Amino acid sequence: MSQSIASVIGQGITPQAFIEGMTQNQLSFVKWGEAFEWALEDDKPFFESLQFRDDLRCSILMADWCGDVVRNVPVVFKVMEAAGIPTEVLIMEQFLETMDQFLTMGGRSVPVVLITDTGGHVLATWGPRPRDVQAHMIAFKEANKDREAADYQENLKQTYKNIMQQYGEGTDYQRRIVRELHDCLSSI
Repeated sequence: MSQSIASVIGQGITPQAFIEGMTQNQLSFVKWGEAFEWALEDDKPFFESLQFRDDLRCSILMADWCGDVVRNVPVVFKVMEAAGIPTEVLIMEQFLETMDQFLTMGGRSVPVVLITDTGGHVLATWGPRPRDVQAHMIAFKEANKDREAADYQENLKQTYKNIMQQYGEGTDYQRRIVRELHDCLSSI
């Protein structure tokens, strides 16, 4: 069965309204957006070539408290802007029913980028992190199934440290997000 978000299309807010309304992490969010650069020569022209497609939409489930949103969504905003794909933000807490259709390993993880047609049928998804970063959480979940285990919290803390190391200090991770979004949109 194909997924659809037709019932919520148009109910979100603009990227700019999200940024202006942020109550947490706004400065970091803006900083990561300002640091964005097109790393590979063919990426920007690829996304710009999508400007002629009027059949695509982007809805992003997210929240301003999430570190992955702060790092990753500025890149998504830049890519969708270059592609001319209308983008709206669905604040997770306001769209829990929609969020629950797009769980990550059984949990609510944001951001979730949903590429849809104009009718809200989901054509592609991305998130919550670049694949190489998410690999640390996948390994943690596979190795730590018992949330009550004595070492669960310590292992989770170490996983978050590993995730931050994988992101790195600079913007190299942004190139990987661009490549993954390129792959998503190429498949449509």
